[in-house]
Amino acid sequence: MKYVEKAKEVIALEMAALKKVRDSLGKEFNQAVKLILERLKQGGKVVVTGVGKNLPIGQKIASTLTSTGCPAIFMHPSDAMHGDLGILHNTDILLALSYSGESEELMNLIPVVRRYGVSIISLCGVAGSALAKNSDVVVLVTVDREACPFNMAPTSSTTATLAVGDALAMILLEAQGFKKEDYAKLHPGGAIGRTLLLRVSDIMRTGDRLAKVRTGSTVRDAVLAMTSARSGSVAVVDEQDRVAGIFTDGDLRRHIGDPSGVGDRLIDEVMTPGPITLGRNHLAVDALAIYEKHNIDDLIVVDEKKRLVGMVDIQDLPKFKIF
Repeated sequence: MKYVEKAKEVIALEMAALKKVRDSLGKEFNQAVKLILERLKQGGKVVVTGVGKNLPIGQKIASTLTSTGCPAIFMHPSDAMHGDLGILHNTDILLALSYSGESEELMNLIPVVRRYGVSIISLCGVAGSALAKNSDVVVLVTVDREACPFNMAPTSSTTATLAVGDALAMILLEAQGFKKEDYAKLHPGGAIGRTLLLRVSDIMRTGDRLAKVRTGSTVRDAVLAMTSARSGSVAVVDEQDRVAGIFTDGDLRRHIGDPSGVGDRLIDEVMTPGPITLGRNHLAVDALAIYEKHNIDDLIVVDEKKRLVGMVDIQDLPKFKIF
């Protein structure tokens, strides 16, 4: 068997199914979105349910909805009949997944949900199915065939159902005005969360880890300050702690061969005056952008009066998982 060619055939079948479902979306999808938004405004949530292969699909849809600003939870239809119905409120909406629309577990659940006064949106493949007939809104997810050679194992249909669930989530995200910053708040442990939530004040060096010397100091004083702080640079400040310049280990290497020696030279003579600075409330990602643009390794942090408050060292960024 030519495995790669066969894999491409499977993917092509699923792509064709996605195209068919995409082209079939219509007013029912709009109704589904409007109904969910109404329930969310009432303080409700989306309760997703499904069995078989639609169980993990439903779990993923619920997870995506929740992480993008639409409160959702997955409820197993069998567990619902044994106590989990307690999670339902009449302001909620049930999103039921079943390609045949005849799943026994779902059809046992639907009448009970109806008694709760909960609206039902179904994603199914058969318009005349029992589930469709008992739903407030039916979004048809009909495919020509499964990618399975026997046309039996749910493949194209579950892929299409997942895609429609993703479409719902993304449209609800935009309709609710959900921003990247909101996403970051829900994902504080992820890369996006770290990038958007961490401020310069969270990652800058202060206290004993901040190397600084006064103007008029010698290069030797600067090197001692850098060594003590284990830093690759030192901030040069005036008597009011306003930043006058920066001196780095790279500067030291460039002057190490001076005929008269570098140690006793005034730092004012060899520092870089007017260095790039940023405020403590800038995002950590702003510091990363400056590093990349200017090819530097250290950034001085100042307050509104240009007084030194900290230093961001590029070697510290990996431990904060900022890349």
